[in-house]
Amino acid sequence: MARIFITGSADGLGQLCAKLLIEQGHRVVLHARNAERGREAMKNIPGAEAVLTGDLSSIEETKKLAEHVNQLGIFDAVIHNAGVYQVSASLIFSVNTIAPYTLTCLIQKPQRLIYLSSGMHLQGHSKLDELKRKGSGVSYSDSKLLVLMLSMAVARKWPDVYSNAVDPGWVPTKMGGPGAPDDLQKGFETQAWLAVSNDDKAKVSGRYFHHQKESRYNTEADNTLLQEKFLTLCKEITGVSFPQ
Repeated sequence: MARIFITGSADGLGQLCAKLLIEQGHRVVLHARNAERGREAMKNIPGAEAVLTGDLSSIEETKKLAEHVNQLGIFDAVIHNAGVYQVSASLIFSVNTIAPYTLTCLIQKPQRLIYLSSGMHLQGHSKLDELKRKGSGVSYSDSKLLVLMLSMAVARKWPDVYSNAVDPGWVPTKMGGPGAPDDLQKGFETQAWLAVSNDDKAKVSGRYFHHQKESRYNTEADNTLLQEKFLTLCKEITGVSFPQ
């Protein structure tokens, strides 16, 4: 039995992933943006161990969230699921990229880390110079390339951790919209599988998955010089250093 923390698990893919892991007998701690959403999450996922709250658009709230996670002890896996789409560039950058960086740095190191990217990252650009302006020119696609880059950097720097990124597909959630063509079930199965499976195909690091298969990705994410520049900029923005 594994213990997993999932960001953005009050609804959508995060909620569905939490339900699946609980059905499989694992212990899951949820995360919601605020107390009201937290209460709803616990009502909708009655088997969850607990819910923690924190607005990931705020660096200070994200730091406090990491503290609260650590107070609950060490987790086997953390799934960085939370994300926003049709909002301002600075909000996209804060929630989709800066929050996973901050939580990765501050939460006690789990055995497995899973980051939600997107097939749209293929149209993204690293735009590292934009980051100095707190992500004012960062698109959704850019943010998902950057979180993939984070996943690859973690895999390189922490060889004792399985760190991977997932494209859940364009699925019919609140974010994806009712007309999204991809399979919703497949949209949340891969991150659950990466979090707990003993399958050799899941016990890897520095990979990018779509529907439980390794998939083509933008190799800019593998560039170690860009990774280091990205980590330095994230440190400047958050005041949090990446632990060696």
